[in-house]
Amino acid sequence: MKAAVADVTARIAARSASRRAAYLERIEKLAQRPRGSDRMGCANVAHAFAALPGTDKIRVVEERSPHIGLITAYNDMLSAHQPYESYPALLRHEAHHQGATLQVAGGVPAMCDGVTQGQPGMELSLFSRDTIAMATAIGLSHDVFDGALMLGVCDKIVPGLLIGALHFGHLPCVFVPAGPMGSGLSNQAKGKMRELYTQGLVGREELMIAESAAYHGPGTCTFYGTANSNQMLLEAMGLHVPGAAFVHPYDELREALTRESVRSLLAIMPRGRNLPIGKLVDEKVIVNAMVALLATGGSTNHLIHWVAVARAAGIQIDWTDFADLSAAVPLLARVYPNGNADVNQFQAAGGPGRVLRELLDAGYLHADVGTANAEGLRAYTRVPAIENEHLVWHDLPQASGDPAIIRPADEPFSASGGLKLLTGNLGRAVIKISAVPDDRHVIEAPARVFDNQEALLDSYAAGELSGDFIAVVRFQGPSANGMPELHKLTPPMSVLQGKGFKVALVTDGRMSGASGKVPAAIHVSPEASAGGPLAKVRDGDMLRLDAVAGTLEARVDAAVWDVREAAPLPPEQSLDNAFGLGRELFGGMRRNVTCAEEGACTWL
Repeated sequence: MKAAVADVTARIAARSASRRAAYLERIEKLAQRPRGSDRMGCANVAHAFAALPGTDKIRVVEERSPHIGLITAYNDMLSAHQPYESYPALLRHEAHHQGATLQVAGGVPAMCDGVTQGQPGMELSLFSRDTIAMATAIGLSHDVFDGALMLGVCDKIVPGLLIGALHFGHLPCVFVPAGPMGSGLSNQAKGKMRELYTQGLVGREELMIAESAAYHGPGTCTFYGTANSNQMLLEAMGLHVPGAAFVHPYDELREALTRESVRSLLAIMPRGRNLPIGKLVDEKVIVNAMVALLATGGSTNHLIHWVAVARAAGIQIDWTDFADLSAAVPLLARVYPNGNADVNQFQAAGGPGRVLRELLDAGYLHADVGTANAEGLRAYTRVPAIENEHLVWHDLPQASGDPAIIRPADEPFSASGGLKLLTGNLGRAVIKISAVPDDRHVIEAPARVFDNQEALLDSYAAGELSGDFIAVVRFQGPSANGMPELHKLTPPMSVLQGKGFKVALVTDGRMSGASGKVPAAIHVSPEASAGGPLAKVRDGDMLRLDAVAGTLEARVDAAVWDVREAAPLPPEQSLDNAFGLGRELFGGMRRNVTCAEEGACTWL
């Protein structure tokens, strides 16, 4: 075991000891109760199973067969979740075949950030995670299940399902992915077309053709954003059927893997290995997820989400833990936006299995952890296949399928994971530098201050942005407006950087898995609306973003800086943030949310 990984794990365990012990005590009490249909009143049981076929009622109540709850994020608005339409019937059929029963316990909302990007709906995106967690809890609150299957893939959906499941930590759980869409227009070509459109060199018709060629069918988007990072992390945590993450939705292997999820769940239920999710997800499993994220250059969203996930299991992590791991964990994968490959090419090169094998063999992962597979984490280094109509797993060849996409641990793309913690008089922030050119890791330039992303876009459209500058986009934190992702800023900032200007972004908002070649200090905490230092910045202040030294500073005389008043959130912007398109319903979440580094939790 690498000393740095062991040290961070020990530090997390010590910090979390009392909270984790209390959590485990609570779930153990729940696990010791009689099963639901024996424990509950006759009217409760009758209501729970009224719609089941008679034979299933006999199985559950009289024969005491295992009973599975299914939580699904199905809708056909999300391409990634559209394949789930047929899963309940498929999983129910497999459960019957295995002598068990299954009910759809509930559905959870699932929104698409690609649809809401730059729109008011994006202000509900982060809070949808906790809404999903609550909806998961509502589905499982019927309290008649012996285990649960979780159907979800995309950005906030998987963290929300996982947080909800951990609040029912006495139940064994397995997550069931649906896979990525086939490769269409490359992510590089799509990005180039967006830049051309931003410059007015192509029109809306050409842009629409390009976007439709990139996003063209069922499955997740093909870049390595939050959705696909979710799947990598679940593999590293042992919560999938091994190798299930990146198999296409309609590959014959997908149905076999989906059926196997029922068998995997039954094997960790009380009559099997009895491994509830609250015990499975311990400090070592959380660290394994963090290492896998860093080794693959995954989404910065998980610096928020996995803090919240860990808290749901009684474990406390912070950005210093991520930064210390990043300094020790090598970058083994180059997947867009941190490289040219998409997730299908990543899978063809060996995918999660190859990365996890390299990390395990080199001592970067804890091998002594529980997983949904009886063979432990080593099972997740193999790839699934269909042979003679049976699902089997094979060891990968020793050499990478494409060394331009995945490298061995002793020949990494870089010695660190590409994530840096930035600290200074502007607060604490994070930056993903794995996709940023080396000559852009340090930017010192005057500030251009904007109170929202629309103001920056308007300034760009008016031709007012040129020369070197650092754009400060503030009042974008969780309590201000729900901390939207600011991807609409990427094309204009990329165009300006392409002209030779030294530019950077500093914001208390998010950029997520699409953080790319423009240096961006994101998630700045405390946020401006909570009186954070970004509210003190004025146009023309000299700022320095130094990803080498790990600093983020306003080069303003200390005597001036200390007495400078923080600018307030403009009243008209506050009203816009609070009303319209459902935003009123999330007012309580904005008032109660913790800061980004504490997971932006609304339920603590």
